[in-house]
This record gives sequence, C-alpha cells and structure tokens, in this order.
Amino acid sequence: MSVLDLTANDISCGHCKATIEGDLAQMPGVSQVDVYVDSKAVHVAYDDGSTTAEAIKAKLADIGYPAA
Repeated sequence: MSVLDLTANDISCGHCKATIEGDLAQMPGVSQVDVYVDSKAVHVAYDDGSTTAEAIKAKLADIGYPAA
C-alpha cells in the first residue's frame, strides 16, 4: 500500500471535495481518498500494483484539479 499527498489549489468547496473523492475512488487500486478543502490537500491510499502516482495525478488534472 502506498500513500500520495498532493495539493490542488483549485479546491474551494464541498462540491470540489465530493467530485475528487468520488472520481478518484473509482480508480482501480485506490482504497481511500480524503480531501481537505481548507488546506487544499488530497490524500490517496492506493495499491501500487494496480495504479501509479502519475495516473492519480493525471486523473486529478483530467477532472479539473491539477496538483500543484
């Protein structure tokens, strides 16, 4: 199990949180996603045999929240 901590400066509200958590949670290998609106932080726990940090960052960017 690997952990990825990112900052996405475009996070501004609960809708952003729900969108990110919902979309990233659907990725194969992702077991936990926590988004903290106040700090604009994204915490992802994932199986590095099923996905990569680069794929998670790409998905985040695809949904409109690129990592800083």
